[in-house]
Amino acid sequence: MDVWLEGKKVRLNPARALGKGGEADVFDLGDGRALKVFKPPEHPDYTGLPTEQAAARVRLDEHQRKLHAFPTGLPGRVVSPQALATDKQGRTVLGYAMRKLDGVEPLRRFGEPSFRRAGAAAGRVVEVLRGLHRTLSAVHGAGVVVGDFNDLNVLVVGAAEAYLIDADSFQFGGFLCPVFTERFLDPLRLGSAGTQGLVPNRPASNESDWYAYSVAVMQSLLCVGPHGGVHKPKTPAARTTPAGRVLQRVTVFHPEVQYPKPALPLATLPDDVLHHLHRVFVEDLRGVFPLPLLEGLRFTSCASCGLEHARAACATCRPHATAAATPVTSVRGQVTATRLFSTRGVLVHASNEEGALRWLYHAEGAYRREDGRVVLRGALDPSLRWALQGDVTLVGRGGEVAVLAPGRTPERLGVDAPEGQPAFATNARHRYWSVGGGLWREGAHGAERIGDVLEGQTRLFVVPRFGLGFHRAGGLRGALVFDAERLGLKDGLALPWPTGKLVDADCVFDGTSAWLFLVEEVGGRTLHHCVVVGADGAVRAGAVAEAGDGSWLGQAPRGRCAAGEALFCATDTGLTRVEPRQGRLEAVREFPDAEPFVDAGSSLFLVRQGLAVVGQRDIATLRMN
Repeated sequence: MDVWLEGKKVRLNPARALGKGGEADVFDLGDGRALKVFKPPEHPDYTGLPTEQAAARVRLDEHQRKLHAFPTGLPGRVVSPQALATDKQGRTVLGYAMRKLDGVEPLRRFGEPSFRRAGAAAGRVVEVLRGLHRTLSAVHGAGVVVGDFNDLNVLVVGAAEAYLIDADSFQFGGFLCPVFTERFLDPLRLGSAGTQGLVPNRPASNESDWYAYSVAVMQSLLCVGPHGGVHKPKTPAARTTPAGRVLQRVTVFHPEVQYPKPALPLATLPDDVLHHLHRVFVEDLRGVFPLPLLEGLRFTSCASCGLEHARAACATCRPHATAAATPVTSVRGQVTATRLFSTRGVLVHASNEEGALRWLYHAEGAYRREDGRVVLRGALDPSLRWALQGDVTLVGRGGEVAVLAPGRTPERLGVDAPEGQPAFATNARHRYWSVGGGLWREGAHGAERIGDVLEGQTRLFVVPRFGLGFHRAGGLRGALVFDAERLGLKDGLALPWPTGKLVDADCVFDGTSAWLFLVEEVGGRTLHHCVVVGADGAVRAGAVAEAGDGSWLGQAPRGRCAAGEALFCATDTGLTRVEPRQGRLEAVREFPDAEPFVDAGSSLFLVRQGLAVVGQRDIATLRMN
């Protein structure tokens, strides 16, 4: 597809794709700008979806008028349209050019417990929120409503510069904001129609923007939104759906909601901040979020437990008490837990290498391997990506990977970085990476080309027997498998692809099966997908769940381990065993006795000693009788 921008033809090259959402694809123009192109009704993502095709026609029709009338004078941290992209005749608006932001993290990442543990300090989060408060106030001062304010439409550059994107959906003049994100949707917009689901029947407003901002504050500071956790009423019949919780104001403050274990404790925030959040989400208070509440936040780390908090003293422990030694072995019912490792620092990464667990942790100002050996000195950095191969440690950021081997000068690799994430993976024998349109591996005599992949867009996962890769760029989407020991690959796999914005991806393997997990934002909702793919590329089973629905798939796409034909999932209530059944994935057994030893933020690995559970500071193995 070609578009015309400032009188010149621009060919949309999938290799230059920066990302995609539910309504548009974004490409790098190579001149410091990005090009956002709206998906037409015939886009492959809409194949067989007549409702989405009709919505695309409506959006394109409105953009013909709305983008020509886009307001000027918005703050600099709004990524506004700079030039319109059209067809050859210049009659039909197809998209627009805008400033390209480099080295970004979506605000959503700051609400992930793993990202916070990896070095995103609470003080940095507060600075991001303060700057975002000023930007939102200025947008409202210009007579504009954001409308679909959410943590994927805010990108953080550098330490704390927060930018609002997707400005084409802003509400101004006679143009309403037609889209919304359920997690940030103000319940007061639902009215009586809300009983039929989370579909607003009132337009967005300054007040609904500030409600969404309050959600972002809570999510970013506590790693849980107002409707997180699991609703566990006294009688099962009283349990409601995620939509029902919003309508009934059943929030994390409700006594029948189990607060998520990976989240930061409520008591890390001062009472005045918690009181305000309670008034917004339970008592329906609206208005501008009080900036003094953020300006008064001062976080410190507890000298006893290491937890960051903004109180006079840590409310989650007794700092002057003598800590009791954690027992090496603990038993609950049919589950026996044996502690393997504990640190006062933070566990950063772990992997299973042919039944042997390897890990990386940060303590005393350095990243260290399982034997305490320092591999890299420096403060925690959440932008780093890690892989472990024997005693070799690989660390990547953007398009570069450093190979750190004991006693050797670090080796550096240039790699592709789809959506900013370095594309590399390892197993016990080889390391793999994509660059320049090729998939490569380390061989006995240098780099060996396994096969061709889509340049700049392919994500990789690998284990001892085979690997899996996939790409979604522009109108292209595809997957491939490859043997871990042989050259060549099988591409063109037909997977049940999500149609919306890809938020997260993970993959776990065992034997000849790969369990691919994809998280998407589509139609205002967050959906979790699981696809089981064989080494031959055949799809064996699949499932879809809505985030936060209480199911094994509705939680974050981590804490899972494949074992034979089964999958073990860590939850806040224990372990769940999942198996394929006639093309579907079903939870077949629960292990509630594992509850004290796992949570939804744990990582699981099947090793020689049993099922290894990697938490924030401890590693244990579980045996189930």
